[in-house]
Amino acid sequence: MNRSEKAAVVAKIRAGAERAVIAVVADFKGMPVEEMTRLRGKLRNSGAELLVVKNTLARIAFTGGPHEVIKDHFRENCAIALGLHDPVAAAKAMTDFAKTSKTLVLRHGSLDGRFLAAEQLEALARLPGKKELLAQTLGTLNAVPTGFVSLLANVIRGMLYALKAIEEKKAA
Repeated sequence: MNRSEKAAVVAKIRAGAERAVIAVVADFKGMPVEEMTRLRGKLRNSGAELLVVKNTLARIAFTGGPHEVIKDHFRENCAIALGLHDPVAAAKAMTDFAKTSKTLVLRHGSLDGRFLAAEQLEALARLPGKKELLAQTLGTLNAVPTGFVSLLANVIRGMLYALKAIEEKKAA
């Protein structure tokens, strides 16, 4: 690889890292191509991408960016997953795949410039995703007016029952 090709690779990695909200580094030593393809597909479905690059190029690309805290931790065979939208979805995809894979091992990551150990990535993966959190929030917000309407309806219903009882008593 000549100097201009390396510069292009570094620029591509840097651009991806600048857009990413999370970066997850994993060891993939000995992973078959079919398994790597499945991992890439799973990450693509969760809004992330997987990069496999030389460690020196990764160190250069991550220097000065939002995920600079992991640049000194690239060793041996590294796969870097960059979550572009939802950090929980990317962490969940990597963690779930690591549970079923014999070769993929989570090492560390970076979330908004903070270093995350493998245990912290697994804890992040256990959180509900962005869509689930929005659904829970909307459900909670919807419960307040629904409860208020039910309360008012019960007051009016009680008054109607009283009026109906008075009407029946006068009719009898």
